[in-house]
Amino acid sequence: MRPFQSFRSGFTLLEILLVLVLLSLSAVAVIASIPPKQDNQIKEEAQRLFQRLQLFNEEAMLAGKDFGIRVDEEQRRYVFLELKPEGWDKISLKTIPDEVTLPDGLTIKLDLSNGVWGVDDRLFEPTSLFDDEMFADVEKKKKPEKPPQIFILSSGEFTPGVFVLAPENRAKKDLTWHIQIQENGLVQAMDDRDWNDEKR
Repeated sequence: MRPFQSFRSGFTLLEILLVLVLLSLSAVAVIASIPPKQDNQIKEEAQRLFQRLQLFNEEAMLAGKDFGIRVDEEQRRYVFLELKPEGWDKISLKTIPDEVTLPDGLTIKLDLSNGVWGVDDRLFEPTSLFDDEMFADVEKKKKPEKPPQIFILSSGEFTPGVFVLAPENRAKKDLTWHIQIQENGLVQAMDDRDWNDEKR
């Protein structure tokens, strides 16, 4: 008769590690599926725009180039432009995208009412210096970009104005961020509370 053998019941180290890996993967999946808080989204987008404005201001003076920004409020996006010999065109930088579309639920507005730049009345319509008929046989080029609303010039000049990033839900108005460009070229990013304190 065989002696009684006792078997230890338990988990091996490999089985425990496998369970821990599966738990961590499921935790990462759950965290990734949680939508980010809207106030964090607005803050990140505001800081991103603020940093790019400063970057283009420095690049304009150092490289002797003229840049601009055009805001499309309906499409919730802004476009970075560069003045080239043939006119305004989207920038061609590898590190910075030429246009940014805000996530759903966020809006962007541009307020130019504090300066003469906000007046869009012109004495004449801007046209080409050359007769269009001279180039009738030339192959049609791509449609030129609309001119910018904010100019960042190599001379150090900066169009004064305020970018307003806000949630579409008006009940969350306190999450609004303001990126202000002053006439001296100073760029400031302020949340709604700081903005209201400064305006008092």
